[in-house]
Amino acid sequence: MGKRRQQVRLVGLALALALVAAACGGGDDGGGGGAQQATPEKGGVLRTAISDFGFTNGFDPTGEYVAVAIGLYGAMERTLMGTKHIAGPPGNVLVPDLASAPPEISSDGLKYTFKLKPGVKWAPPLNRDVTSADVAYAFQRINTAPLVAQYGFYYNGVIKGMDGKAKSAATKISGIETPDDQTIVFNLEKPTGDFLYRLNMPAAAPIPEEVGKCFTKAGDYGRYVMSSGSYMIQGSDKLDISSCDAMKPISGFDPSKSLTLVRNPNYDQATDDTRANYVDGITMTIDTNVDDIFSQVQAGSLDSSVSDQPPKPVLQQYLTDPAKKPFLHSNSGDRTWYITMNWAVPPFDDVHVRKAANWVMDKAGILQAWGGTTFGEIATHNIPPIVLGGLLPGSEYNPYPSEGNKGDEAKAKEEMKQSKYDSNKDGVCDATECSNLVMINRNVTPWTDSEAVVVSSLDKIGIKVKPRELASSAAYTTIQTVKNKIPIALNAGWGKDYADAYTFVGPLFDSRSIIATGNTNYPLQGMTSEQAKSLGISIPSGVTIPSVDSDIDACQEIALDQPDQRNQCFADIDKKIMETAPGWVPYLWANNITVTGSTVTKFEFDQFSGYLSYTQMAVNNNASIPS
Repeated sequence: MGKRRQQVRLVGLALALALVAAACGGGDDGGGGGAQQATPEKGGVLRTAISDFGFTNGFDPTGEYVAVAIGLYGAMERTLMGTKHIAGPPGNVLVPDLASAPPEISSDGLKYTFKLKPGVKWAPPLNRDVTSADVAYAFQRINTAPLVAQYGFYYNGVIKGMDGKAKSAATKISGIETPDDQTIVFNLEKPTGDFLYRLNMPAAAPIPEEVGKCFTKAGDYGRYVMSSGSYMIQGSDKLDISSCDAMKPISGFDPSKSLTLVRNPNYDQATDDTRANYVDGITMTIDTNVDDIFSQVQAGSLDSSVSDQPPKPVLQQYLTDPAKKPFLHSNSGDRTWYITMNWAVPPFDDVHVRKAANWVMDKAGILQAWGGTTFGEIATHNIPPIVLGGLLPGSEYNPYPSEGNKGDEAKAKEEMKQSKYDSNKDGVCDATECSNLVMINRNVTPWTDSEAVVVSSLDKIGIKVKPRELASSAAYTTIQTVKNKIPIALNAGWGKDYADAYTFVGPLFDSRSIIATGNTNYPLQGMTSEQAKSLGISIPSGVTIPSVDSDIDACQEIALDQPDQRNQCFADIDKKIMETAPGWVPYLWANNITVTGSTVTKFEFDQFSGYLSYTQMAVNNNASIPS
């Protein structure tokens, strides 16, 4: 049996991954852009703007966990296995990137041996070959507790010697061997069918120890990220690496203002068939006025939006004006937007309150506030059907149905009557715990537009929330800090990390993913009293938070080359959570909307990051890199 599985992994690797990718892809529904060229010319600067970077770990790839950053890393970093940064199913297929070929995998699935491509060099000021030691050092950083690797659970307990508890990145990992500069070997604790996908995550990209060792606090390396890819932060070549004290933040990145990327002069296109690298540079400027961002795109002073969704009046222009419609791109973000509720904070420690919130929510009103079906489809459960290989479409599975998806107040009140927080059993929470609840939200549209719908819906069952609007990054870091005990939040969304449903249930519902800061299991699903104590909080008396950890482990035993069985297993977990222990009110399976200007000669969407593809887009402008 072991030998046969070996053949499947090595001989049929591309086919197996393609099958999974085909189940999880997206598409461009918005046209190719008015100035699309069959053979785009190289040159120009891709000029973009964003209302807030939204970074959760200062742009340090060891811990950073937002899709905007992941998209940028695709232009700056090379991982052992990568994707081609294109849309749809082909954009989910793994190919060798830093590796010269797919790995040799032992018959028991516990040993992966990679050879690195020759000729891949670090950008200035390093000017040397990328080595296996650089890859190993990235994992040593992931394993270092103070650096807060937000998705370290993909590696801890999987690679031998990794538990995320090391005090220093100087600590070697027993399960990682580097017999020479071009060879790296991973020894696993258990067979892990999606391990190659995990190696495509940015935290697994090489980091040079001579620079990385200088940054021992979470997020600090973000101002000094060294490039192994086609683009580098402007000013990297001026970084003085003679000593840690000599280093000053690279000039091309100011977290409060902008990020500028320029070509890495040491990059060799001949070593890379995953990136086209048309533009000479990429600029991303913070502009808190979302209307202004889209005005600049229309005026030609910007080439593209990034992650901000167009306000409804702007969207209507692009939907109704035939001349503008080709510049509106709608792609599946493989993403769910949701309201999250915290099991450790009353009244949401009561499952009946959570179920009542699901019954009462006016999802149609939220979708209208967003701008309608261009932005996606009303979500009826946690994992988008596109990530489940088409399972559980909203038309077939909705555990909290209501006429027109406007909420069912009567059923919500029947549920609330069963709650300990409704003393007179009239279906309305009358306990003090239901009043003055802080609800974290973003301070930009469409979240601000959605706010009134959510407040009004919850008010029908006596839950009184007080919205607190924050910039995207602050909103995330606030709810990702367990000690803050945020009861409810509207700002959160989740897109797949790679083409597998585990990337929803693992980060979001597995108790083993809960960490003190940078936490993404916002409901604290499965958290024990002992775990809560270690995090500096407590679970309300008499409350046991249900766990789905064993269910997740059972799904993980199903290989990637059995996508139907694997997807069904994860779909069953989704149903179990929604019906017995909901932690969310999912409301939108989202499309990502990108608006481009007439200067864009090639638009491409990156299915891996869920945003525009920096290495595949081309422009025709006379812009220069800002000094």
